[in-house]
Amino acid sequence: MSYRLLAVVLCLPLLSGCSDYEWGWYVLDPSTEQGKTNLSFLLAGFKDTIYVSLLSMVFAMLLGLLVAFPALSDKPWLRAINRVYVEVIRSIPVLVLLLWVYYGMPTLLDVSLNHFWAGVIALTIAESAFMAEVFRGGIQA
Repeated sequence: MSYRLLAVVLCLPLLSGCSDYEWGWYVLDPSTEQGKTNLSFLLAGFKDTIYVSLLSMVFAMLLGLLVAFPALSDKPWLRAINRVYVEVIRSIPVLVLLLWVYYGMPTLLDVSLNHFWAGVIALTIAESAFMAEVFRGGIQA
C-alpha cells in the first residue's frame, strides 16, 4: 500500500468535521404528517422513475435492434446511416436531449407531450444508439 493512499485514508476522518451543515432528514420522518406527505411524494416519483426506465429500456432495445441491422449490411450507404445515427446520438448529452424533446419537439412538431412521455422518448433515443452497438457487436462476434 502506498504512503499517499495511507495519508488520504488517515486524513478523511479529519475532513469530515469541516462542515457545520446538518442534514434535514426530519422532513422524511414518517411519525409526522409532513414526513408522511413527503415520503408519499418521493415514492410516487420513484414509481414514475421505474416506469420511465422500464419503458425506455424496452423501446430502446427495439429501436437499437432496428438501427443495428443497417450496420450489418454490405451496402456502404446503409452502414453510413447507422454510423451517423449512432455517433450523433451518442455525442448528445442526455440532459440536452431531454430538454430538446420536452421543449423543442412540441414546438417543432406541434404535438403535446407530458413529462412522462417526453422522458420515455428522450431516454429511448439516447439508449438506442448504445443498444445498436451492443447488438451489432454481439451479432458480429
